[in-house]
Amino acid sequence: MKRLEILKEIVPKLRRVVTFYNPRNRVASESAKLVRETAGQMGVQFIERHIGSAEDLQVNVRTLNIGEVDAYFEVSDALAVVHTQLIIDTAKAKRFATMFVNDASVTQGGMASYSVSRYETGRLSAKYVQRVLAGVKPNELPVEGVDKISLILNLGTAKQIGLTIPQRVLARADKVIK
Repeated sequence: MKRLEILKEIVPKLRRVVTFYNPRNRVASESAKLVRETAGQMGVQFIERHIGSAEDLQVNVRTLNIGEVDAYFEVSDALAVVHTQLIIDTAKAKRFATMFVNDASVTQGGMASYSVSRYETGRLSAKYVQRVLAGVKPNELPVEGVDKISLILNLGTAKQIGLTIPQRVLARADKVIK
């Protein structure tokens, strides 16, 4: 899992990573399983906090103690995504790193994201819609996908939590927010 590897490069002393997700969300559970396996191979403790409601998430986020975790690692869970700003604000206040799936989370103040560009996904989708509206049958369209994965970093957030992002990571970034 490349996102966790990048997070470890940014936070070399990474030992404990937390995530929040609803275990009934199959996508989030599968994602957490992959992270758990990768974290174990890297010698990182992956702390999974199960949530079932917005209140569960808020309590779990707010009760994190300073120094309890080194980073937050987002898995794809709609409930957690809706509360991204709460997670970002808490991470800044309690001084831990964040790694998100969505690049918009970094512009909101998250520290890093590594994923396909939502913009490119939307652009490609619009291209398909345009072709269908022009009369092309959907089954005649070639299958295309977004293959560009972007690393977005927020230097201001890193500085605020006391981290210096290594130059070798900065050099690979597609976008750096200062």
